[in-house]
Amino acid sequence: MGEVQKGFFSVLQKLKGTTEQELRIVLLGLDNAGKTTLLKQLSSEDVNTITPTQGFNIKSLTSHGMKLNVWDIGGQRKIRPFWKKYLENTDLLIYVIDSADKKRFEETGLELSELIVDENLKGVPVLIFANKQDLATASPASEIAEGLNLHTYRDRAWQIQACSAFSGEGVQDGMNWISDTIVNRKKAD
Repeated sequence: MGEVQKGFFSVLQKLKGTTEQELRIVLLGLDNAGKTTLLKQLSSEDVNTITPTQGFNIKSLTSHGMKLNVWDIGGQRKIRPFWKKYLENTDLLIYVIDSADKKRFEETGLELSELIVDENLKGVPVLIFANKQDLATASPASEIAEGLNLHTYRDRAWQIQACSAFSGEGVQDGMNWISDTIVNRKKAD
């Protein structure tokens, strides 16, 4: 079992004490941000053979009475109008950004800000993976957070996590944040 997968299962173990339930996680971001690579990394699948997602992938992982349904929805411009159809009953949004693609920061920021105001995501925690940190041209997560005005998101828990979905670096830290955030949210309910 890879480090990232162990991390995913440790998230499930922390959630074990909460009521048996399914968690719905939606994974979004522009095309080529690294969403499918991230999902394959979490499932300990080969990350060397990935093609653009046409439509969506769903991965369900079950452990200790918890079922996580992760929806990986394609990020091509023609698919994005359909994102909102998948947001109902979302427990957590994971948004992936290609940190090395500075030309698309404005575009990805606009897409994220539109998602944040969607009624179905009201108060839903958001984990932003600043992906591709293994590339020399990647912008630091702090700089991306500032550019996206994340500090204005006061109605929800949010976190930006530098990572490389390809190597797995930083993914575990993001999964730990998910675990802590969901557990705290369930205690508050």
